[in-house]
Amino acid sequence: MSLHEPLPHDSAARHASGEALYIDDLPEPRDLLHAAIGLSARPHARLAAVDLAAVAAARGVVCVVTAADIPGVNDVGSAAHGDPLLAAAEVEYAGQAIFAVAAETVRDARRAARRAQVTYHDLPALLTVDDALAARSFVLPSKTLVQGEPGAAIARAPHRLSGRLDLGGQDHFYLEGQIAMALPQEGGELKIYSSTQHPTEVSHMVSRVLALPCHRIGVEVRRMGGAFGGKESQASQIACIAALLAHHTRRPVKLRLDRDDDMVLTGKRHGFRIDYEVGFDDTGRILGVDFLLAGHCGFSPHLSGPVNDRAMFHADNGYFLENARIVSHRCKTHTVSNTAFRGFGGPQGMMAIEQVIDEISRHLGRDPYAVRRVNFYGKAPRNRTPYGMEVRANPLPALTARLARTSAYARRRREIAAFNRENPWIKRGIALTPVKFGISFTLTQMNQAGALVHVYTDGTIHLAHGGTEMGQGLLVKVAQVVANEFALPLERVRITATSTEQVPNTSATAASSGSDLNGAAARAAAITLKARMARVAAAEFGVPAGEVRFANGAVRAGNHTIGFDELARLCHRHRVSLSATGFYRTPGLAYDPAAMRGEPFFYFAYGAAVAEVEIDVLSGEYRILRADLLHDCGRSLNPAIDRGQIEGGFVQGAGWLTTEELWWDAQGSLRTHAPSTYKIPACSDLPRDFRVAFWAGRSHAPALHRAKAVGEPPLMLAMSVFFAIRDAIAATAHHRARPRLDAPATPERVLLAIAALAAGGGAAAAGVVAA
Repeated sequence: MSLHEPLPHDSAARHASGEALYIDDLPEPRDLLHAAIGLSARPHARLAAVDLAAVAAARGVVCVVTAADIPGVNDVGSAAHGDPLLAAAEVEYAGQAIFAVAAETVRDARRAARRAQVTYHDLPALLTVDDALAARSFVLPSKTLVQGEPGAAIARAPHRLSGRLDLGGQDHFYLEGQIAMALPQEGGELKIYSSTQHPTEVSHMVSRVLALPCHRIGVEVRRMGGAFGGKESQASQIACIAALLAHHTRRPVKLRLDRDDDMVLTGKRHGFRIDYEVGFDDTGRILGVDFLLAGHCGFSPHLSGPVNDRAMFHADNGYFLENARIVSHRCKTHTVSNTAFRGFGGPQGMMAIEQVIDEISRHLGRDPYAVRRVNFYGKAPRNRTPYGMEVRANPLPALTARLARTSAYARRRREIAAFNRENPWIKRGIALTPVKFGISFTLTQMNQAGALVHVYTDGTIHLAHGGTEMGQGLLVKVAQVVANEFALPLERVRITATSTEQVPNTSATAASSGSDLNGAAARAAAITLKARMARVAAAEFGVPAGEVRFANGAVRAGNHTIGFDELARLCHRHRVSLSATGFYRTPGLAYDPAAMRGEPFFYFAYGAAVAEVEIDVLSGEYRILRADLLHDCGRSLNPAIDRGQIEGGFVQGAGWLTTEELWWDAQGSLRTHAPSTYKIPACSDLPRDFRVAFWAGRSHAPALHRAKAVGEPPLMLAMSVFFAIRDAIAATAHHRARPRLDAPATPERVLLAIAALAAGGGAAAAGVVAA
């Protein structure tokens, strides 16, 4: 009954009032200990000696553990081994965990952790992607994806360009930091509250580290204060350390990282070095392209395999690449292992092709949007991705045309050109960029979900499933699906915490698939219950079960109407189960990971954005004047929630590409590890004129109730901001040169790019004409 309505987040009022409970808000059990972690001060070294006597003797300390105290396996790597819970003989990044301490108070634990005496024997350290490429240092084998004959096509092309783009990483900067609380139970069992996107993985990792079977470990999460991929796998280390200390002390233990330690210890979005060579014709149509994507992975494989795979899959964005080679290097450095982040490699791949499109347009003196249009996927044979997947019902040509009209793109480009001619010290730029993002886990086995639904005899519903809530509104969406299936008001459905003790073997809430998977599983459970209840109503009133209808909180069987609660009681009297599980697996996925061919995605999500910016030529500072976003949500399950995801994703993407700079010093230590030095967007950074609309046209939407995923794709709409800044920089040289600009485009980088153009730097360009 509430499906497709713009309802508020289920916890919105409690968020505002402070009544929404996070792990650090839960009542603390008696005898609770607090934990802290001792971190490495070197990027690469042998541990010659680790003297923890002063730590153990510090005030309030109850327990100190090292790798030697782990009863099971010292590894919390999920997709691949190589992530020690605590470093044993060698450290491989500055900030790596060496030991953990439990004390009576948070202050005691943190002060004690700083008293360790560690003797290092330093080893050579590779700190950058360039270092790793030069040393051929990789965490996993490189991969190559080829379609057509790119070398020959580039050689024959009338025009050729080559270049390089460097993309920085991004810290997740979730409001609630990493935290877990482990409570020993009777019989050696453990209850763990974890701020995690993947409770099942936490259960598996604790099982591995403590050598306990999974059925003796319960993991629960009601909500997270943000995650963005940073709690998909990294939460396991925090939970395992708390569990290890609880195992040794037989007391509850809570580990809550402070912001500095959180940023130093945990991985980020992968930075990338992108090299490209492209051949194209006079219209800007790409005839052949060759990409090198070098991902900054850190010291271990972690999730870098699938992240870099997805970057390869998205190096086409919305464009048909008839002849393409995409080489992916997974670079090993002595820095923290980078991890999942909203988009999971997709944004980096998209930036590669969007840079190429922008370069082509400036070389030819054509409007970048015109060059984008001639390269869009079209009808067969121009509808196959480099990995062989068919692009069905592609809305991008129509979607971007509509956005160009509603945003007055062509008129504004002309007005911006006139403004720039009259203003030497302030320059404006504009860009229209599209998004095509694949929806599904590329690891096919992850595309499954389970749910558990109970109907109580008063007609209320208990709902549990494997999805986790991190502020994105998943729980209210799934509740809407169940309420709609039973034709009940939403308030009759109780949203519960996610627990491995209710729904086992769950997948991570990630890959923008939370609603698709868990909503479908919950609907399956509801359909099972409805069928049971319909049979009871049919027998009671003497009608075929197919004639029983659920509507408006009641059930109609022929000429008889009974309240839903009355039917629930009737079922109970007839000893009919009012509890059901539901299961869903994404259909139609057929992907060969060895060949990198097939259909790894269920469908694509689409969108486009127009951004207009203004830069100060003397300082490099800029502001976003206006943003027009048009996004394909299919038939949205909840337009209010989806609008919030679109707006938030765009702002977070703009932060990645503009203000959020990660900086390591020559000793491999992260120096931007607090909000004083790491700048996420503030309210003042929002576009002054911010317009969001939903695409209502034709689109391929095969998922639940024809809705489409909206968690990750909007982040990539912010590419328009980066290329609008680049457009404004080019205006300082009258569009006669192509500026060199890496991301994040901080004011310093903008100013350096302007200075380089003024000094005659930058490749020649023909000058951009109005659309």
